[in-house]
Amino acid sequence: MSLINTEVKPFKATAYHNGQFIDITEATLKGKWSVFFFYPADFTFVCPTELGDLADNYAEFKKLGVEIYSVSTDTHFTHKAWHDSSAEIKKIEYPMVGDPTWALAKNFEVLIEEAGLADRGTFVIDPEGKIQIVEINAGGIGRDAQELLRKVKAAQYVHNHPGEVCPAKWKEGDATLAPSIDLVGKI
Repeated sequence: MSLINTEVKPFKATAYHNGQFIDITEATLKGKWSVFFFYPADFTFVCPTELGDLADNYAEFKKLGVEIYSVSTDTHFTHKAWHDSSAEIKKIEYPMVGDPTWALAKNFEVLIEEAGLADRGTFVIDPEGKIQIVEINAGGIGRDAQELLRKVKAAQYVHNHPGEVCPAKWKEGDATLAPSIDLVGKI
């Protein structure tokens, strides 16, 4: 079964955020756009490049009203230690969520149980708490924050303009489509 248009399941987790430990739940997500950005583990190789890329683009996500939550099966204590010891991770201003019980990785169906790690899963969640985008990458394939920004903008556009859809390669300001019988066979 697809997770698209399903509500985020109830959870409670602790995150390292701006020098503090904070609790987040599914209720934290309501009323704003969110991205849950799962990655395998702290102190690894591809992960810091992705999280650093997100940090470099975080202000753009915030302008769109989007909160980023990076999530791994590490603890929030490990996130703090990584943040304190890595120049790339130190620039992160978004919450780094610990999932040592695997509850979130299971809820979002990205758990690699035999390894105790999460796949590289990206989930865009609308203000009602429903998942609008799901993307899962193999462990060796890093993600691009600019492409994620484009997809978030498209999700927000479609959410705010019922009856319109965004075609491939759509960028903010580009033409959209209004599906109808008149378009069948003409695209």
